[in-house]
Amino acid sequence: MKNTFIGSPVERREDLRFLRGRGTYVDDLAPENLLHAVILRSSVAHGRITSIDASAALQVPGVHSVITAKDMPGGPPIIPMRLQPLPEFKPFEQPVIAHTKLRYVGEPIAVVLASSIAIGEDALEKIAVEIEPIPAVANWEVAARNQSLLFEEPGTNRSLVFHARKGDADAVFRDAPYTRRERLRTGRHYGLTMEPRGVMAEWDAGSGKLIVSGAAKVPFFNRRILAKQIGLPEDAIEMVENDVGGGYGARGEFYSEDFLIPFAARQVNRPVKWIEDRRENLMAMNHARESEADIEIACARDGTILGLRGEVHTDMGAYMRTNGAVGARNVAQFLAGPYRVPHVSIDSSLWMTNKTPVGTYRGPGRFEANFFLERLLDIVADDLGVDRVDLRRRNLVSSSEMPYAIASVQPTDAKDEYDSGDYRAALERCLTEFRWDDKAKLQGALIDGRYHGLAVVCFIEGGAAGPKETARLAVNEDGTISLYMGTSSVGQGVETVFAQIAADALEIPMDRIRHVYHGSTTYVSDGYGAYHSRSTVMGGSAVLDAAANFQAAIRDAGAKRLGCDPSAIGIAEDKFTGPGGNSLPLAELAGLSAEGAFLNKRHTYSYGAHAAHVTVDAKLGQVQIVDYLVVQDVGRAVNPLMLRGQVIGSLVQGLGGAMLEHLQYDEQGQFLTGSLADYLLPTATDFPNVRCIVLEDHPSPINPLGAKGAGEGGIIAAGGAMANAVANALRSFGAQPRQLPLTPTYLWELVQAGQREAAE
Repeated sequence: MKNTFIGSPVERREDLRFLRGRGTYVDDLAPENLLHAVILRSSVAHGRITSIDASAALQVPGVHSVITAKDMPGGPPIIPMRLQPLPEFKPFEQPVIAHTKLRYVGEPIAVVLASSIAIGEDALEKIAVEIEPIPAVANWEVAARNQSLLFEEPGTNRSLVFHARKGDADAVFRDAPYTRRERLRTGRHYGLTMEPRGVMAEWDAGSGKLIVSGAAKVPFFNRRILAKQIGLPEDAIEMVENDVGGGYGARGEFYSEDFLIPFAARQVNRPVKWIEDRRENLMAMNHARESEADIEIACARDGTILGLRGEVHTDMGAYMRTNGAVGARNVAQFLAGPYRVPHVSIDSSLWMTNKTPVGTYRGPGRFEANFFLERLLDIVADDLGVDRVDLRRRNLVSSSEMPYAIASVQPTDAKDEYDSGDYRAALERCLTEFRWDDKAKLQGALIDGRYHGLAVVCFIEGGAAGPKETARLAVNEDGTISLYMGTSSVGQGVETVFAQIAADALEIPMDRIRHVYHGSTTYVSDGYGAYHSRSTVMGGSAVLDAAANFQAAIRDAGAKRLGCDPSAIGIAEDKFTGPGGNSLPLAELAGLSAEGAFLNKRHTYSYGAHAAHVTVDAKLGQVQIVDYLVVQDVGRAVNPLMLRGQVIGSLVQGLGGAMLEHLQYDEQGQFLTGSLADYLLPTATDFPNVRCIVLEDHPSPINPLGAKGAGEGGIIAAGGAMANAVANALRSFGAQPRQLPLTPTYLWELVQAGQREAAE
């Protein structure tokens, strides 16, 4: 009987250790002679360092040493770009520690090593830093004036412009029967994790080995960076992935601390650990999302989209960090979403400001792009008198058009196409399950003091970033199997998913896959990590290749032991068999292993629709969700139970970004949201009425599993759906939200403005 673990709702095997408190996080590690690192961070947004005096801090009992830029021969290393490593970004990359100039509140200035965190924090207050202030660049509009430059050498605060092009948009707009232009913006927020970041490093001078714990997301890439920066061979560094309390795109990139802590451990020849506190997490981990779009759409009178053009301005913060350009590029390339838009011309400018640098956050660029486009489509529907659902039906890419080429992006020469799917079918399923026709009668209605609003929007989610992923299978001494992965775990449940795939490929019970190891650099020859919804597609496909190689290795080894041809060897649950019924336990082959890989340069695209029903108290600007549904076609679901959890989790994060979360700065670049009392997050009671339906109607043709990345579909369309639903609820006031988040204050102001305009 053939295994069917793939497609089964298997409960996460990881959860037992987490629920029992047996997870091992980096802060659980406490080797002998451990020193704790605390970091002095800039309280000034923009200024020149004239002096640093740590002599008083060194006198504090329990302080071992203080490290600054002057302790680094040749000056502090620079953190390189991981994605889109364009030469234009070089002048804007971040040194691991400030040495001449400060560019954002939270930038590292010095590292104190002490016997406890408390002692180290006391010592921070005794470090005297003199700073000559420079006028702050508080937003992209100030940056565009180039009056105060973050970097003098390039002579501009704009690091790059991405150009997304398809067809001839300017020609279309000259003759279009209808056009509409809007200015829309998304607020700055980020992927706040339950567990803040942490790094521990141990240096063995005798063996010349450096062990760095706390790795996540892309350990192999981070090892390459660190080896070059610290002057060690790659194989002298072991990156160890511990359990992780959330990733969301921000955690696991190469940050300053990923150099500073290993450097410190090597300097003092003792283990050193740094654990980020929540204020550091808010001000120092990658921010995301802050963009403003001035976009124009051209349509026929029936609502057929003819073209899109415009400009997007993205606030990049103070430095170009490892993956910081992804959001700005994606917002340009994917502004057309899942719709048939034959002509596109979008320029996306990356502006440097005196804020925390940005990186990726779940659905980077696509969240912003979806809000910009879907908000615009509802405005267009009102203008043209076209039903907003019919407008979307008319313009969705059809299954017969697959693969469908989208806008290419310069200067990266990024070309892409949607792989497969029936976008309209997913929309229709969403409308049916949501009971749209019945609920639509409530649009704008005032019931019990609250206005009802509904919206439906569509989305696409990219996944499966290449070029490669690696897996290895090995026989344990008891005859069970261990699986080693090059990809990482940031909470997705990969230990369960990969065990399901391996068990089916080997046709053995899933409990025979005893361990699934991932992330650490010692397990496989190479690995690419967890990002861009790639783990299941790339890692799972690598497991299939490893399983085929593993079975061949077992047959070769078994044939030698049983004296027969490899083709005569059969592999059963815990043994291998030969001619005449001869068999030996699989444990006889303990230590045997085989590696496999999956190479791929194409992307998968899952897709679907969100439908939202909200009520709004116009007097308070308060929004409540009555019902919210996500329908997403994922190609093939390895574990539908876990996948639904991923969709719901990402949806709640999207609703947080749409309604609550906002990282704010003042005109001097001072950070104003430094605690969770100021930065509001959704709790379990905020959005109880959310649900999802997973479809598997159109498997991806680009990988043997047929899977598509699916961890971001819930977040991508949340801003567009909520903004449109709120606009429809407040239509009698003429309220048209043009920015996120939809805070009570902002909505109240829209209502007041509408009432004043009506009175005039």
